[in-house]
Amino acid sequence: MHRFLFPILILLVFSCGQKEAIKSKTNQPTNIVLIFTDDQGYQDVGVFGADDIATPNLDQMAADGIKLTSYYSAQAVCSASRAGILTGCYPNRIGIHNALGPGNTHGINASETTLAEMLKEKGYKTAIYGKWHLGHHEKFLPTRHGFDEWFGIPYSNDMWPFHPQQGPVFNFPDLPLYENETVIDTLIEQSQLTTQITERSVDFINRNKDNPFFLYVPHPQPHVPLFVSDQFKGKSDRGLYGDVIMEIDWSVGQIMEALKSNGLEQNTIVIFTSDNGPWLSYGNHAGSAFPLREGKGTAWEGGQREPFIMKYPNKLEAGKVLDIPVMAIDMLPTIAEITDAELPLKTIDGKSVWKVLTGESKESPQEAYFFYYRVNELFGVRYGKWKLYFPHRYRTMNGQELGKDGLPGDYKMIDMEEIELYDVVNDIGETKDVAEKNPEVVEKIKLLANMMRSRLGDSLLELEGSETREPGRLD
Repeated sequence: MHRFLFPILILLVFSCGQKEAIKSKTNQPTNIVLIFTDDQGYQDVGVFGADDIATPNLDQMAADGIKLTSYYSAQAVCSASRAGILTGCYPNRIGIHNALGPGNTHGINASETTLAEMLKEKGYKTAIYGKWHLGHHEKFLPTRHGFDEWFGIPYSNDMWPFHPQQGPVFNFPDLPLYENETVIDTLIEQSQLTTQITERSVDFINRNKDNPFFLYVPHPQPHVPLFVSDQFKGKSDRGLYGDVIMEIDWSVGQIMEALKSNGLEQNTIVIFTSDNGPWLSYGNHAGSAFPLREGKGTAWEGGQREPFIMKYPNKLEAGKVLDIPVMAIDMLPTIAEITDAELPLKTIDGKSVWKVLTGESKESPQEAYFFYYRVNELFGVRYGKWKLYFPHRYRTMNGQELGKDGLPGDYKMIDMEEIELYDVVNDIGETKDVAEKNPEVVEKIKLLANMMRSRLGDSLLELEGSETREPGRLD
């Protein structure tokens, strides 16, 4: 009799031990995983409308978590957007404009507090695997701004000698691949980069299963030039671009499986979003922002409204869809509230949206969101259901011949002469200007814009703000 009871007893002890181990991990500080793609359109995920790209892992993540349908990147361009999500500041507040390249001699200032630095103060292990783009000189590298580990590239993957306009337009040097602060390779093709980023992400989770951690995965894709491994080549119904998105979806699945196998799934926040909208001039190598207007490099909805999914089983209701406006600048203070971390000493623009995410509040804590572009030009304001645009010049591919197979088409420039107002809740495609019918709304938003201009300035009106800060510069 004892011979039969002993194995059962061992099994019960082992099972209880496993449950206790998992329970103890749920009592640890919350882990944070931020997956950040490059130039991905609003529609380029199944649950956001893609019917020609299979994204089963992202679709499942949305079913298990929440989906935000009015989430905005901090700006419609690479470096500025990354500055916003990592510091909680409008990028122009901290002097980061446009897309930094190998010729720039400035980057993120050491006096700014990044999300990684904030969490390191709480004992978190931190890593970035992918594209940095906040300065490529040594003092600006991620390992100098809160990250314990880095594998990836310092700026966009098209800033290399193989750019289709190298010579006539650009003169890019070699594209370096970094391991921490050491250049380990010069990239001449990039088909294994998504796989390598994913493998390092999984390894980081495995190595830090007993530590709180912040894992930042800023994929260089689907920014052109597009690259995909053989495993996903020809798999989608949207050509090479769709193949790339399918591989990113696979990467998300690998990260989710690593969290689950280590008993971390319940106690980890996973966020998936992108830096800005699709680069429409590249035609069949660009994503889709449908049903939104325009794309990357504009303040129209297609330039900054991005797919956003967050999963946190311990706290967030599964399958929930929220249409309340939220911006990337709100991520740092939201994570600070969740992890009980101290906010940066310097002024930031973001506010915690945790109560919005949990359903405790139906309104954004921000009265309005401001859409800057180029060097401190205020293009627009989101206020409730309204989106107002001030006179400015913007680019469009409407009526233009699209690029194809990695070659860009030419944008047409449009001068907006008068203020325009759109109801982006009932007119998501921004097709009907209703400024004349809503003069009181226009006046209210103009007042809010003037208040922001006094703080951060507006180059369109030659106004300097009182609160802007300098980026870091080479000595």
